[in-house]
Amino acid sequence: MSDGETAPPALVIRPLAESGLLVEVGAAIEPATTARVMALTAALDAAVLTGVLDVVPSYTTVLVGFDPERTEPEKLADEIRRLANDPATATAPPARLVTIPVAYGGEWGPDLGDLAAHVGLAPEEVIARHAAGDYVVACMGFAPGFAFLAGLPPELTTPRLAAPRTRVPAGSVGIGGAQTGVYPLPTPGGWRLIGRTPLRPFDLQRAEPFLLRPGDRVRFAPIAETEFQALTELDTGGDAGV
Repeated sequence: MSDGETAPPALVIRPLAESGLLVEVGAAIEPATTARVMALTAALDAAVLTGVLDVVPSYTTVLVGFDPERTEPEKLADEIRRLANDPATATAPPARLVTIPVAYGGEWGPDLGDLAAHVGLAPEEVIARHAAGDYVVACMGFAPGFAFLAGLPPELTTPRLAAPRTRVPAGSVGIGGAQTGVYPLPTPGGWRLIGRTPLRPFDLQRAEPFLLRPGDRVRFAPIAETEFQALTELDTGGDAGV
């Protein structure tokens, strides 16, 4: 560690029921914590530790599920600490850059005007700032293929809807609090919808059903309605823009 650098916080490992360990790598949702989460997740996946059944990253934690008949939690916790402190595995692996085309506003983003009024910006400025963001997939959840993206410009932070919609169209791009993301399937949802992408975040017909993976970098590219229709007809799914 060079002079002036701050040592990362020590791992906090807590039992979660009898077959899980919750590993806290940081307290704040910030790029350094996200990088540590991704690095530890990759190291655990590569190590294939005895008894480990699943590794699930989140904003500040990694959940390690294990078979208690094949390993002991104390031993597993020691192995997790060893991996986290190993310089060879302490860096997050190279991330893919995925560009997601978005038609903003209009029928695709019915909440754009209200969101713009809430944050005190013109709708065009909201679009520009949202599309200028450099996002990272911090974790997956809620629905198959739903990626929680860290990196929303703080001035776009907006409360969720008071009454969630019972059905949000697949591909809808929304903002909820300090987060943004793309709805992969028609589901209920309370995020404010500002646009829609013709890409499919989740498609079982593809060899890789998920458009996004934890650790990916994401950028949004504004497109016109005509481009939206053309991309929809091409049915490119998640292969375009990666």
